[in-house]
Amino acid sequence: MMHRRSLLAGSAATLAAPAIVSRANAASSFDWQRYKGTHIEVNLTKNPRSDVLQHHQKEFEALTGISVGSEQIPEQQQRPKAAIEMASGSPSFDVIMVSLHVSKRLFGNAHWLQDVRDYIKNPEMTAPDWDFADFGAGAVKTATQADGRMDSVPLNPDLWIIFWNKALFKAKGLPFPASMDELVASAYKLTDKSKGTYGYVGRGLKNANIPCWTSWMLGQDAYTTNPEGTKLLTDTPEAIWGAEMYQKLMRDTAPPGSIGFNWYESQTSFSQGKVGMWLDGVGFSAPLIDPKSSKVVHDVGFAVVPKGPKAQHSASFVDSMAITAASKKKGAAWYYVQWATSKKIMGDILSTGSGTPARLSVYSDPALVKTNKFGPEWLDTVKKSQAVSAPGLPEIVPVTEFRDVFGVALTNTITGADPAKELRKATAAFQPVLDKSNKKT
Repeated sequence: MMHRRSLLAGSAATLAAPAIVSRANAASSFDWQRYKGTHIEVNLTKNPRSDVLQHHQKEFEALTGISVGSEQIPEQQQRPKAAIEMASGSPSFDVIMVSLHVSKRLFGNAHWLQDVRDYIKNPEMTAPDWDFADFGAGAVKTATQADGRMDSVPLNPDLWIIFWNKALFKAKGLPFPASMDELVASAYKLTDKSKGTYGYVGRGLKNANIPCWTSWMLGQDAYTTNPEGTKLLTDTPEAIWGAEMYQKLMRDTAPPGSIGFNWYESQTSFSQGKVGMWLDGVGFSAPLIDPKSSKVVHDVGFAVVPKGPKAQHSASFVDSMAITAASKKKGAAWYYVQWATSKKIMGDILSTGSGTPARLSVYSDPALVKTNKFGPEWLDTVKKSQAVSAPGLPEIVPVTEFRDVFGVALTNTITGADPAKELRKATAAFQPVLDKSNKKT
C-alpha cells in the first residue's frame, strides 16, 4: 500500500499542470477552462481505477474549473442502481463508469449514453494531445454499438492471457506453443499424474467458465451470437470445436477437483509450481510474483493466447467511461471523460498496478517500463493482447442467464458429456430467452 501511495504522489506533479497544458494548446481552439464554474456528478464502480481518478480529481478541477462530485459503488450494486436511474430519465450523475461486458447491450438498446464521435472529431471539444488513435482497436470495437454509435470511451480491458511455468516446459524440452492445437498437445506432454504434475488448469465452475470456452472459440474467429445479438451461434462447428478443446484440457490435463475451480482455485493451483499453463485474466498476475504466495516467482511466464485455426484473439472485459444522454452538462462531462482516459491518467493506472489501460502507448513508455514490477514480458504480452482483443462474453442483455445455461453445459463435458449435444441443448433452451430480451417494449 505504501508503494502505491508513493507512486500516486510521485505522479501528482505531472498531472497537476494546467498551465503547461494550456500553453501546449495555445495554438489550438481547445480550452480546458471552457466550462469553468460547472458542477458534474460522476458514478464510479468501486475498483483501483476509480481510486486513481478520485486521487487526481482536484487536479482535474484545477485544470478545468469544473467541480466534481464522485462516488464509488460496488459493481453488483452500481449496475442495477444506475440502470434504474437512467431508465427514469433523470439520473443523478452526468458521467458513469460502465462494465461493457455486462451492460453494453442494455444501455445501448435504451440509448441511455451519449454518442461521443462528434466530440472526438471537434477540435474545440477535444484536446489536441488526447490521441484517439492510441486506443487499442479491440477496446474501441467493444465500446462501439452495433449501429456505429460510440457511446463510451474504453478505460480498462481485463485481457485474458496464458500464464505458463517456464521451468516445467524446460524440463520437457518444450517451447511455448505457437498455436491452440500445440497448446493442447503440450498440456498432454506436461501432464504426469503419478508425479502430481498437470499441463493445464482453468475454471470448471459453471458460470465462471464461459471465457475458458469463448477464448478457444475466438481462435476460430467465432462469436456466441451474430453481430446484432439476436441469434445464437453456440452450436456451430466452431463453437463445438472450442467446447471439445475445453473438455480435453479440463478432463485430461487439469488437477483433480478442477471441475469446481473458479479463478482463485486456478491461481492457487498454478502458483504451487505443478501446473504448466493457466488461462485467465491478466488482473490476476500480482500474486504470482509475490514470494509470500507463489512458488513460481522466478518461473512464471506471460504470453498472448496462441493463434487458433482462423484467428488470434484475447478475450477481454472492458470498463469504459460514458456520458449520460440525459445530462444537461454534456460538455463538462466530456471534459471529464477525456481527462479520465488521457495518457497521463492511464499511465498512472498502469504504474500503480491499478489495471491494464486501453491505451497502447503506456506499455512502451520508458519511465513506465522501467518501474513496472511485472517486467517487459508482461508489458509486451498486454500490449499485443490489446491489439487482438475481442469480447469474451456475448453482447446481449441477459448475460448472466447465458453464463448460467452454457456454464452448466461446459461443466457437464468435464465428466464426459458430449460437447455437441450439450451445446445444442443449451442453445435450444436459451434462444427463447434471447428472443424475449430483444422484443421491443
